[in-house]
Amino acid sequence: MIPFSVLDLAPVTEGSNAAQAFAHTLDLARRAEQLGYTRYWLAEHHNMPGIASAATAVLIGHVAGGTSTIRVGAGGIMLPNHAPLQVAEQFGTLASLYPGRIDLGLGRAPGTDQATARALRRYFDSAEAFPQDVTELLAYFEPATPEQPVRAVPGAGIEVPVWLLGSSLFSARLAAAMGLPFAFASHFAPDAMDEALALYRRDFRPSARLQAPYAMLGVNVVAAGSDAEARRLFTTQQQSFINLRRGRPGLIPAPIDDIENYWTPTEKFGVESALACAIVGGADTVKQGIEAFVARHRPDELLVTANVFDHEARCRSFAMVAEARARIAANQ
Repeated sequence: MIPFSVLDLAPVTEGSNAAQAFAHTLDLARRAEQLGYTRYWLAEHHNMPGIASAATAVLIGHVAGGTSTIRVGAGGIMLPNHAPLQVAEQFGTLASLYPGRIDLGLGRAPGTDQATARALRRYFDSAEAFPQDVTELLAYFEPATPEQPVRAVPGAGIEVPVWLLGSSLFSARLAAAMGLPFAFASHFAPDAMDEALALYRRDFRPSARLQAPYAMLGVNVVAAGSDAEARRLFTTQQQSFINLRRGRPGLIPAPIDDIENYWTPTEKFGVESALACAIVGGADTVKQGIEAFVARHRPDELLVTANVFDHEARCRSFAMVAEARARIAANQ
């Protein structure tokens, strides 16, 4: 069976705070390590009250320091917000502290709104320089040469796997051209998934970093004791998406009994389209859903995310996903 990994946004739930979110993140990472997940990735977002992973590299260090074997990384760093040299230094530092365990995923979006992008002192048009920024960043990880005027210290000569992330054909095409692994954001923007995967695999050019295409797909999986319980837990994610579309992002809400009374038909259509790559249910439903998703899309790895309000319920969900993976592997 293919590897499974975790995507976490360090959610801040209603009635909680960032400190509690970080404690939950580390606890979930330790459990994921015990359950056999391959990676634990954190994503950069800004000006989002319900997401505490804005200082992504700092939080990666916290998680890596509290675990021992699981790979920890960024899914991803939004490169338009940063100078490539700074990213190379940050991840060169992390890889020096935790050798062989750090991943660097790079995104092209700013991960925020225009006003916050200005506050970050980087601008939306910097996304147009993304290919050049990626090339510059990769160069900083190469061994430094005597005539090199600027080098990443630490960073130069340190092995840091670099991934490209995306929800469109742009990053798929760039990852293929540069010979890099590719992660598609199908957990919230699945529309171009099949076309992006086909393009990436068809046009992939081997590189010193990667000899064959390697694609990871994001998928929402909420598992619980029954299908009905899982669907109720999933209303937390649905509410969060609706609130964001209404221009009122806030703390992660508690689940509700009747989502139909919360959204309009138009909102329902939009949210269900965005969350089309979601597997929600009890143990058998989740197992069958994962099997079907993998059989259809043939990813090399799954990146599992679950925006569940209660921490213990969230941890149980990831445990049930690991059990489903083991059951699928045993059937093979």
